[in-house]
Amino acid sequence: MKIIVTGCQGQVGQELIQQAQALHWDVIGVNHQSLDITDLEAVNSTIKQVNPDAVVNAAAYTAVDKAETEKALAFAVNRDGPKNLAKVCSQMDIPLLHYSTDYVFDGRKTTAYAETDTTAPLGVYGESKLAGEHAIVDSCKKYLIFRTSWVFSVHGSNFVKTMLKLGAEREELGIVADQFGKPTSASEIARISLHILQQPIKNWGIYHLAQPDPISWHGFAQALFKQASDEGMVFKLKDIRAITTADYPTPAKRPVNSVLDCQVLEQTFKLNIRPWRESLAQVIKELVKQ
Repeated sequence: MKIIVTGCQGQVGQELIQQAQALHWDVIGVNHQSLDITDLEAVNSTIKQVNPDAVVNAAAYTAVDKAETEKALAFAVNRDGPKNLAKVCSQMDIPLLHYSTDYVFDGRKTTAYAETDTTAPLGVYGESKLAGEHAIVDSCKKYLIFRTSWVFSVHGSNFVKTMLKLGAEREELGIVADQFGKPTSASEIARISLHILQQPIKNWGIYHLAQPDPISWHGFAQALFKQASDEGMVFKLKDIRAITTADYPTPAKRPVNSVLDCQVLEQTFKLNIRPWRESLAQVIKELVKQ
């Protein structure tokens, strides 16, 4: 199988490349230097030249707070880029797999969000990602949009790596305890994505892809430090304080509840999503080796 992976240097992109190669797929990874997805002509030329079996768009503008002051750039990457990919994929009858976010919801719901729930982003990042979803739905028939959340991995910058760094430097950390979601590893996102792409797909559409079980950022921090300590990592950290969202103001508002209900994905494609604690253990083990 031959696929193009955009955003190949991001967390999910790197995992997609590694796992696709392990499956002996012909995988072409492109980053924003080798393919500017906001340039329709470039997108058209690249996809037609490669003629892949599928395009996986892991490229995204993900700086949630910076997006508040970089709206044009966020929308260019998160809306216009997917729109261009969808147009060319539609013309060539090629499936497009795209990643969206839990931040398309406002977090006011008290239970997990289903795919059919009303979207209402709180900030520019969520707005731009939702606009990207709409652009794909309007331009393409063979598409899969996977909304995911709280992505972590051994690659790039993410909550797990940031916490481990701060834990080595500080004796005390204050972590938000009133925002809840599902941590999700880039490795699991890639595994499920490639598993589904190998199937004859009939049920195109939007799905939720996040790992069980829901937890707060504070709870996630506690879990990762325990795992890291069990693996022999040594920290200066002595106390992880639970704080509120109000105690830690940020330029962009974040949903209090962004827990995603993933039953539809599991049932439709007959798969089981692994718990995030299993993936966290693997990521910590890999980081210890580095």
